[in-house]
Amino acid sequence: MKLGVVGKGGVGKTTVAALLAGAYARAGRRVVAIDTDSNPNLGLSLGLDLAEVDAVPTLPRSVIVGARGDLTVSEVVGRYGRSTPADVTLLSAIRVSAAGGGCTCAGHASVRSLLGEALDAEADVAVIDMEAGLEHLSRSGGTLAHADVLLVVMEPSRKSVITAARTLTLAEELGIPRALGVGNKAHDEGDVEFLRRASADHGIPLAAVVPYAAEVVDADRSGAGLTAAHATVHRALDAVMAAVDEALRPAATA
Repeated sequence: MKLGVVGKGGVGKTTVAALLAGAYARAGRRVVAIDTDSNPNLGLSLGLDLAEVDAVPTLPRSVIVGARGDLTVSEVVGRYGRSTPADVTLLSAIRVSAAGGGCTCAGHASVRSLLGEALDAEADVAVIDMEAGLEHLSRSGGTLAHADVLLVVMEPSRKSVITAARTLTLAEELGIPRALGVGNKAHDEGDVEFLRRASADHGIPLAAVVPYAAEVVDADRSGAGLTAAHATVHRALDAVMAAVDEALRPAATA
């Protein structure tokens, strides 16, 4: 199962990706988390310190994954994957470490190649934390063309919901069969109601709304990682996972 996590900048996309990866790991699933941000921080949210994140090797540019390519899936995970305190294996796909280094298109091509292969020998769930914005859905072939479900993260703002609606349109054109909205950073019932109403108005199937949680903010600030037992968000994560299962059920029973 390959889950792409996308959204407008600042909506808490990486936080949701880390929390969801940790939730699947605690449920006994083998989880690979793939950081495709050119400023990779997913490892911090999974409990690594900065030095450990910086030491994670980046996937080679334009590597072709598969039996007839440069590396098998097993070789990619074995060589470039790193264990995290969240019991999630982290892969870093893209890193911009120097000015004027050119575009990151080759790195996105590597991710697309990896997702196009059978990952089930190495993982039950792959969570792909994408860069903010829409460019990864507009590239030729689309980085997430092989995702099973696209999770579009929104905060309680009109702009983030509009961006989510545009994302769903591009995902449909790209052929991604299933997409769900995930609300985030809801401070009160008013925020929850706004996300429900706005999602319905824009045709976004809303899986759940993750509440704002001081524990998550404190963990982020202290560098403790975000996957520990934060009771205030567990119910929302369970709802997201249930919605993903429901979205996949027709394909599984067809």
